[in-house]
Amino acid sequence: MGILVTGGAGYIGSHMVLHLADAGERVIVLDNLTTGFDWLVDHRVKLVEGDIADADLVGRLIAEHEIEAVIHFAGSIVVPESVENPLKYYRNNTSKTRDLIEACVAGGVRHFIFSSTAAVYGMVGLEPVGEEGALNPVSPYGRSKLMSEWMLADVAAAHKMTYGVLRYFNVAGADPQMRAGQSTAGATHLIKVAVQTALGHRDKMSVFGDDYATPDGTCVRDYIHVSDLVSAHGLLLDHLRKGGESLTVNCGYGRGFSVDEVISTVKAVTGIDFIVEHGPRRAGDPASIVASADRIRVLGWQPRHDDLAGIVDMAYRWEKYLDTRNDRPAIF
Repeated sequence: MGILVTGGAGYIGSHMVLHLADAGERVIVLDNLTTGFDWLVDHRVKLVEGDIADADLVGRLIAEHEIEAVIHFAGSIVVPESVENPLKYYRNNTSKTRDLIEACVAGGVRHFIFSSTAAVYGMVGLEPVGEEGALNPVSPYGRSKLMSEWMLADVAAAHKMTYGVLRYFNVAGADPQMRAGQSTAGATHLIKVAVQTALGHRDKMSVFGDDYATPDGTCVRDYIHVSDLVSAHGLLLDHLRKGGESLTVNCGYGRGFSVDEVISTVKAVTGIDFIVEHGPRRAGDPASIVASADRIRVLGWQPRHDDLAGIVDMAYRWEKYLDTRNDRPAIF
């Protein structure tokens, strides 16, 4: 039986592929390479370039490779862009996910794991938020993901499919073996932006808002290492394969760092000072969002990289690798 990973040429998807390949799974990657990179896909798996909304293609892959489970990463993820261009997000994150789920039902896929987001909670306080918290997304990005969660739950109730939803908090870092990392040049992830600034790729970086109701006025987030995140996916897949019920889980460490704290950590780890400008708030940003992540631990999840300085160091080393890569294929 095979596993289909959508968006497997992207940041988190490529790490999921490594995790599955290391475990000896038979993996097929489907990615349109709009924001992903073919060289990020591990050489042990098959990469198919195409769209998740192409029902004929998806159906053929399910049949040819006896797909038992789909792990769905493909989508758009930039909150401010979703405010400016909501229809893009409802197309990529909701409409296309609907088409993918339909193809999975038609093909008899047994398990579906969905990449969701803490943005489904919206504006919350400083206390960690649990999976039973109120769902009140304030951006089209968060709404587009929540709609897909609802669709998946309804479909699983009507068909022989179990599902897992993972609500990501802030994902960062790179594969400890430097086989994959965040490679999108214009990525908006705070740690990537900060290490790029440290390396001189940017003249300066901006902090969006310093008047929030947080200890230092800047936004607080729960940063999770990408390898710990994908291990949570693996445990959830094992749970479903063993007959476990469908499950929604938060993916974070349960403690937050402010934007200014992260920037200070980047400066300390790299030993490089750089210019930081504070500006107005950005649309769609809550003051604080930190995970209550007890539920995923019930499955045996034990984070291995819960250290902000270590996360920053891996992100920094990956960024330096990209500087020397010069578009050469990665060597695994």
